[in-house]
Amino acid sequence: MRSSYLFTSESVSEGHPDKVCDRISDEIVDLFFREGAREGGDPWTIRAACETLATTNKVAIAGETRGPSSVTKQRIEQVARTAAYGHFGRTPQSDGGFSRERTDLVDALRRAA
Repeated sequence: MRSSYLFTSESVSEGHPDKVCDRISDEIVDLFFREGAREGGDPWTIRAACETLATTNKVAIAGETRGPSSVTKQRIEQVARTAAYGHFGRTPQSDGGFSRERTDLVDALRRAA
């Protein structure tokens, strides 16, 4: 057994793309469970695995889902844009920053069997 080790960790502040991406992913997963409960579905049958990455004016969402049919690509896009708004939506477009309205959202979520 080693007598010493180096401990490292990452910490990012509010508004950092990592935190925003985590928030988008969390909101999408929550959407599946919220809609499943609203429709009276069994929460144990819902599957939602979602990862998000962002760069200037592009957000990519990928993963696998199984859940309520009421969760459409349009609903996912709406949730993603709303989740990002508090962080990215305030960046002035004149600064070349991220814009909720101009952002290209790539939805690569697929339905799991």
